Amino acid sequence: MFTLPNEQTLYGALVARDAAYDGVFFAAVRTTRIFCRPTCAAKKPRRRNVEYFATARDALHAGYRPCRRCRPMDMHRRPPAWVKELMERVDRAPGGRLRDEDLRVLAIEPARARRYFKEHYGMTFHAYHRARRLGLALAEVRRGQDLNAVGLRHGFDSASGFRDAFARLFDKPPGNGRAIDCLRAGWLDTPLGAMLAVAGDEGVCLLEFVDRRSFEAQVAALRRRLGAAIVPGDNEWLERLSDELARYLLGTLREFTVPLMRIGTPFQRKVCERLTRIPYGATLSYARLAEDIGRPGAQRAVGRANGDNRIAIVIPCHRVVRSDGSLCGYGGGLWRKRWLLDLERGQGRVGA
Repeated sequence: MFTLPNEQTLYGALVARDAAYDGVFFAAVRTTRIFCRPTCAAKKPRRRNVEYFATARDALHAGYRPCRRCRPMDMHRRPPAWVKELMERVDRAPGGRLRDEDLRVLAIEPARARRYFKEHYGMTFHAYHRARRLGLALAEVRRGQDLNAVGLRHGFDSASGFRDAFARLFDKPPGNGRAIDCLRAGWLDTPLGAMLAVAGDEGVCLLEFVDRRSFEAQVAALRRRLGAAIVPGDNEWLERLSDELARYLLGTLREFTVPLMRIGTPFQRKVCERLTRIPYGATLSYARLAEDIGRPGAQRAVGRANGDNRIAIVIPCHRVVRSDGSLCGYGGGLWRKRWLLDLERGQGRVGA
């Protein structure tokens, strides 16, 4: 586990607005309940009023909201140059291997790469690269290509090593590759923070903020429910979602057309179907939603189904409010719910 430097070092970096610490820690001010990047231009708080966090996610979970001036949730809209270089190397030669010694030749400390990829992509760099290789290998296996040749082409030193790695990821040997379902996952950078999108052949089945408390549990539940491995990659639905989400967040798209995989109980699917019919810029109360699906008085059950929505924004659970119009119950945080509703009402995007 990463350990922050001592408090004296952290406060010194905060006062000096030291850019070398950007991404290393976030400073939260107890009196304002706001957290910032260490380089924020705002007036520096007293030392005793500052609390430090290794990630923006930790600060959010502690009850702080992001600063509108330095926008700490936008820290990683574009990956650092060294991360971009690694991703490009993987894309250019996904069947190759990049070991720790190769990273050091590139002046990248392996521990730094592990921590960054674990925090932002949910897995270490080596696990990311291996999953990418195996996802491509699966596509070739499905086309009936020779297993030994596929393994060697994708960086495995032996047929047995390829079979073992394949079976660990997909729970089946490569000989059963044609029967394996595989979901593709991609990370999307948005003004509201990073999101993970997952899609299969039929459509999108997950779009969620990676700092949500239940994020890991949602991904694990999705994998179990569909009986499919999730590997980094692209498909046509992820590309369409990325385009439509970007246009929605700019205020130029009001209706999503990307196909969705509806997962859940009949009740949950009924709730989600009604959610998709709430017009852009409008809201609906939990009570009215319960009535509309033929379950008057079932506000709590509707609220739970709303919270179980795995496709945020596209299935607009943010448009459900209390009967008096006040906001409540959004897994991504009420500040994001307010941001989205303000966007749809044409009131401009609130600082994230």
